[in-house]
Amino acid sequence: MFVDKQIQVLKHDIEPSRIKSRTKGNINLAYLEGFDLIDTANKIFGHGNWSYSISSLEQVSQETNSNQNVVICYKAVLKLSVYSLDHSKHILKEDVGFGTGIAKTLADAHEGAAKEAVTDALKRSMRSFGNQFGNSLYDKSRNHQVKPQLQSSPSPSQPQVQQQPPQAQYEFSSLYNLGLQVLEQGNNLIVVGEDIFNKKDSIKACGFRWDASRKVWYLPKQNREAA
Repeated sequence: MFVDKQIQVLKHDIEPSRIKSRTKGNINLAYLEGFDLIDTANKIFGHGNWSYSISSLEQVSQETNSNQNVVICYKAVLKLSVYSLDHSKHILKEDVGFGTGIAKTLADAHEGAAKEAVTDALKRSMRSFGNQFGNSLYDKSRNHQVKPQLQSSPSPSQPQVQQQPPQAQYEFSSLYNLGLQVLEQGNNLIVVGEDIFNKKDSIKACGFRWDASRKVWYLPKQNREAA
């Protein structure tokens, strides 16, 4: 099915710089981002040598949280096909994924939940091909080293970021589930993490505002205390 070069790459340990981390409850979870998996599949299998189709995509639940945000959960079943270089053989995988969308509007919540469910199903389908697709991340006996993100030094006019505020993981659990963090910065709380722009609906749903001059999502502490 696979040529020797593909097999060698699939057996390699995953590059630490590809591994991201997020906190869920009191547990640190390591994961790969969706775009990273697609890039890796294109590099190993080749463009046009793999594809996927959505077998089913359905809403599981809908509710409103304490912040009056719509919370929707979706379930996706996805089929993944990987072909040999000459397309004479192929492997078919199928798995299920779940996603949660949190937003002020039904449309945004549906969109976020559906996309997350499909991405989760794709990740779970691809992991059966080994380390390069994150299968080793499920091995709790391994100590996965996440490459630290470099942070620029704050300017004199910008207050230094402090520690995570108490109860932040519970109060903003929807953001932590997306791999984001909430930190203190002066009189504000700010959101930090990867791919923030594409997660803006969930961030806005938690009451954060965008500061275009500093390019940061912030929430005044007084607003949080008043709530």
